[in-house]
Amino acid sequence: MGNEKAVITALREFVGEREWGQFHTPENLAKSISIEAAELLECFQWGDADVVAAKDELADVLTYCLLLADRLNLEPDTIVMEKLAKTREKYPVAKARGRSEKYDRL
Repeated sequence: MGNEKAVITALREFVGEREWGQFHTPENLAKSISIEAAELLECFQWGDADVVAAKDELADVLTYCLLLADRLNLEPDTIVMEKLAKTREKYPVAKARGRSEKYDRL
């Protein structure tokens, strides 16, 4: 995920300067992810993508995801790689290539 340490450091500083950490309970951060994801979806609502707006909304979703991972003491790279390993098992290439069915229907 690249420069994750610099990003989380910048986010911690930003939140700390504003004393917003008190509001960043796991529940509130999870709610914020959902809210921002809905705003991201709105960028695609009528078919044509508003890429400029989508970029900002995607940044908001990622920001809240990183803040939640940090709050839960989870390493984003680690949890993504662990989940990817599980997903590889559920969706073996031989069965899943070119198909969109859920794993239990392959």
